[in-house]
Amino acid sequence: MMNTREHLIYMAGQIFRNFASRGEEAAVSATAEHLVLYWDPHMKAQALDILDDPEIDLPEPVRAVFGKLRVAA
Repeated sequence: MMNTREHLIYMAGQIFRNFASRGEEAAVSATAEHLVLYWDPHMKAQALDILDDPEIDLPEPVRAVFGKLRVAA
């Protein structure tokens, strides 16, 4: 069973994959926009905590999405 952090990373990756046909940069932007619109503030705060945790090995697209989320916050 996934913990909350793993689940958020997994969900962000799924959303990214849904937009992947647009190309990586556009998919990252679209995914970040999706998170801004549809994730509750607590989920977004957890995503930023994940981004700041050096112990977590994030897939690069998810790292980019969470980075854009920080800029949008």
